[in-house]
Amino acid sequence: MSLALDDQLCFPLYAAARAMQQRYRPLLDALDLTYPQYLVMLVLWEEDGLSVSAIGDRLRLDSGTLTPLLKRLEAGGRVQRRRSQADGRVVTLHLTPAGRSLQAQAAAVPGQLLACLAPQKGELDLPALKRCLDQLLLTLEAPR
Repeated sequence: MSLALDDQLCFPLYAAARAMQQRYRPLLDALDLTYPQYLVMLVLWEEDGLSVSAIGDRLRLDSGTLTPLLKRLEAGGRVQRRRSQADGRVVTLHLTPAGRSLQAQAAAVPGQLLACLAPQKGELDLPALKRCLDQLLLTLEAPR
């Protein structure tokens, strides 16, 4: 295989991920969230009270990356960390009223992002792209 940048699969994935986050930035600035914080909130809006390790597993983030992010969300009044009564080593994350109310504001974000893609929307099969990316992720994470 060639070492030419244009021949690499990793580069367009990397560049697309960065470009996607840049498209999210103004939408999330209005919510006072970074993209990683938004991902944590999405997980908690689906299921409140998850352990930190469960959130890390879902987002594929290690605790070194996740912990400072969660501390900032807690300092911002969006979430509250609690030690499990059953096992003091387990920390769970719970939405505060402010974190819950943010969900209503964030509901517009996916549609706003799709609107950014509107000129290309007819050319992109977004559900097929999502399926391909999900399959790629499963393949890359599979034991070797």
